[in-house]
Amino acid sequence: MKLSTTILWGRQLAAIVIFCLCGLAGCASHAPASGVHGATAGGDSDAVPPTQLITEKLIEADRRERDHVVNVAITRLIVRNPPPYTIGYGDILSIVVWDHPELAGQGVAASAAVNDIGVPGAAPAGFVVDHEGRVQFPFAGVLQLAGLTEEQARNLLTRRLARYIASPNVTLRVQAYRSKRVYIDGEVKSPGLQAINDIPMTLMEALNRAGGLLPSADQSRIALERGDARYHIDLRSLVQKGINPGNVMLANGDVVRVYSRDESKVFVSGEVVAPKALTMHNGSLTLNEALGESGGISPTTGDARQVYVVRKTAEGVQVFQLDARQTGALAMAEAFELRPKDLVYVAASPLAKWHRNLSMLFPGALSQAIGVTTRP
Repeated sequence: MKLSTTILWGRQLAAIVIFCLCGLAGCASHAPASGVHGATAGGDSDAVPPTQLITEKLIEADRRERDHVVNVAITRLIVRNPPPYTIGYGDILSIVVWDHPELAGQGVAASAAVNDIGVPGAAPAGFVVDHEGRVQFPFAGVLQLAGLTEEQARNLLTRRLARYIASPNVTLRVQAYRSKRVYIDGEVKSPGLQAINDIPMTLMEALNRAGGLLPSADQSRIALERGDARYHIDLRSLVQKGINPGNVMLANGDVVRVYSRDESKVFVSGEVVAPKALTMHNGSLTLNEALGESGGISPTTGDARQVYVVRKTAEGVQVFQLDARQTGALAMAEAFELRPKDLVYVAASPLAKWHRNLSMLFPGALSQAIGVTTRP
């Protein structure tokens, strides 16, 4: 009885081995060749776009594209010699005509006005620029001051007063800045409105007024919205290129949002030792670093020829493939920069796929057969 059972299991083992050999041959014939366009992680070339092989040429083209986007945005935002502040509606002006105290205190006591950042409260007495940009001053009449600098407004008032006062000595300055503001949001200590005053409102000035960046802030992902335009600013990249972020000038109505590092993640899955979500280091994470922090490609089940990067863009989905067994693959993986929300996927080897399929068809058959034949 024991002999016949052994013979029966031996025949089953032989059948399984034959099936294995046929399966391996089939897998080998259907496995995507290294460097073939159109290979996909799911094996269905019609379901996803054709892959692009990660080569030195592709990496260089991607770097040039990034530099072009950054340079175009920065060219529009950088103002090296900012112009002086111009008066706007809502501003409160302090006007003094020396040696003529009868003209002092003629401005409104703007107790019901709003403060510098647009919050209701007490404001200093002075001459409020109305909604049409005008100010009414004794003897000078109605003055159109919106859009003028303090010096221009003072000269205009001096010329008007010269008709009635000999050599008027006028001091005019903005006492409360309320016409122009920017909004700072995201990973800063004190988000909210920031009034633009006589100090040029650069990006760094706005961030400093907001208390600075939090430790969780991603310095590579700062969004600036101006009207219908949206600009992405990478402080780390600007410094590396020798561009002073202090020259990035903000304008009235700008909205600046600083993203969190938690929003800049890369997902590594498939046949790696430890699949996980990785946080980018201020926007910097290479394919080689992502694989390394995930323990590397699984030596038993991973197919080093099929390392994929799936990226969603405004134009659609892009899929990149790296053959990690090629010469120089490690250097290309180190040079290939990932982007937030990228998915790194390592496909299973043909042998691993076959073993899993066999386990679903014959659960425990292979291990049981091996166990019986090796039993004394």
